[in-house]
Amino acid sequence: MNWISNYVRPRINSIFSRREVPENLWTKCDNCGTMLFHRELSENLNVCTNCDHHMVITPRERFGALFDGGIYTEVPVPEPVADPLQFCDQKKYPDRMKDARKKTGEVEAMLVAEGEIGRTPIVACAQDFSFMGGSMSMFVGNAIIAAAERAVALGRPLILFSAAGGARMQEGILGLMQMPRSTIAVDMLKEAGLPYIVVLTHPTTGGVTASYAMLGDVHIAEPNALICFAGPRVIEQTIREKLPEGFQRAEYLLDHGMLDRVTHRKDMKEELVTITRMLLGLDPAIKGDLPPPKPDPIQAEKTETEA
Repeated sequence: MNWISNYVRPRINSIFSRREVPENLWTKCDNCGTMLFHRELSENLNVCTNCDHHMVITPRERFGALFDGGIYTEVPVPEPVADPLQFCDQKKYPDRMKDARKKTGEVEAMLVAEGEIGRTPIVACAQDFSFMGGSMSMFVGNAIIAAAERAVALGRPLILFSAAGGARMQEGILGLMQMPRSTIAVDMLKEAGLPYIVVLTHPTTGGVTASYAMLGDVHIAEPNALICFAGPRVIEQTIREKLPEGFQRAEYLLDHGMLDRVTHRKDMKEELVTITRMLLGLDPAIKGDLPPPKPDPIQAEKTETEA
């Protein structure tokens, strides 16, 4: 038995041929527990291929799928005063902001952009639930106002994707003041006669639901999204009763008249294009982004002859 050939050489080959396995190749579905390959999950817009559960998606990923060709231009948002209340719990507020920015790679919890969907110019803004629970801060209020002002200046509709756990407690009353500020921004759009469409994603709760998330001309929700002011657990503990199945979920709210649509994420762009063009009084979008068909000269000649 040649121990060099049978043991040493295979051992050396295995060491040098060993490949580093990248981390985060798989993601576990929050709903069914299925392990999903991240590339397939990304191509499916972060929707579970097994149970169709809509998982969290970042604003940039959403905009990449929403805008034509994934092309959009960010709208600048004025920076508010940092840590206005000098708030500190287990961590200082600036430290929490640093952690959130490092985790998400974003400046704050809302991204504003402009571009085209189905050749229809729009302004859009989306909340990032990964950034401190998408909480409503002074920056978020500034972002909504900046989006509304840009929409009015360009004469475009505004589409907002909400995802938040409520107002940011580290900013106290200043965070809550974004409720009336955002309401004024929505009024600007209505006075200009421009559509304001809200897409409510999981979860949309607290002061966000009590302000700009429920002031749209059209309200669309993603499947099974939690949409409420106070959560089901709080309500059950208050009234000491068991709530109905699916209470405060998108489908329940649709059945009770609080929503206009519940739309799958993969169908969202087409739905928004249709509704936006209808509200603007434009012709329906051409499927496949093809030029409109030219009139048939023979058919036109027949029509003139019959006339």
